[in-house]
Amino acid sequence: MTIHMTLDQAAALITDGMTVALGGMTLYRRPAAFCLALLRREVRPRNLTLLGFTHGIDADWLVGGGCISVVRSCYFGLESFGLAPMFTEIATKGAVKVLEETEASIGCGLRAQMGGIGFMPSAAWLGTDLPSLRPDIKTVTDPYSGETLMAFPAIPVDVAILHALEADDYGNVAINNNTAIDLELVAVAKTVIVTYERRVPELFKSADRLIIPSPVPNVLVHAPDGAWPTSCYPDYPMDGAAILDYMDACSAGNFEGYIAQAGQTKG
Repeated sequence: MTIHMTLDQAAALITDGMTVALGGMTLYRRPAAFCLALLRREVRPRNLTLLGFTHGIDADWLVGGGCISVVRSCYFGLESFGLAPMFTEIATKGAVKVLEETEASIGCGLRAQMGGIGFMPSAAWLGTDLPSLRPDIKTVTDPYSGETLMAFPAIPVDVAILHALEADDYGNVAINNNTAIDLELVAVAKTVIVTYERRVPELFKSADRLIIPSPVPNVLVHAPDGAWPTSCYPDYPMDGAAILDYMDACSAGNFEGYIAQAGQTKG
């Protein structure tokens, strides 16, 4: 059953110690309004593990806000705008743990979780130094060929948060075909929260969109401009000026000031 909530009500579902996955891709279709709502809470969640294929500005807000203890991602940054300022500062101090990941390790871990098995074997990482950074990742022997393979452990997800273009009266949501790992996240997460731009009576398929059917989204939240300042094609582009303002605020030691203003104007 899909439940409609406000941003603040949905943000209250996140509790300390959860593994939280953010959908979208770096600076595209990110659940930014939801992240701002988390930071608006009177008591922010703590010790979260943050999972994503790539992490961008919304993830940097959560790291800067003290919510994150472990980061799992292939990349954390602001693309052409440079380094993610709060993650760079806090990770350099060792105040957040970084679990080294690649596209293969995340993909295999999610596939293992989808299959209800403890690990997924792969030839990825063989012959590299990456296993020395992840002692939790073991090797196994292929029972058919005798080949040594990496055994990537399943990645459990408590909550996945996505941003969508539309939701209809039946609880279906539409995203663009640039899905990143959104479909994998909704398949493994115990709870799926989807913020969306607008509500329509009924969704129809088209060439440039993909529909995630009800009842996969457990919680729907109407959040116009919910991906800002990242882009949400075809509705609006990335707001580069706001990203530069954020970087300037962090450089000036005014992270919380920026977050407060962003929450008032767009959250």
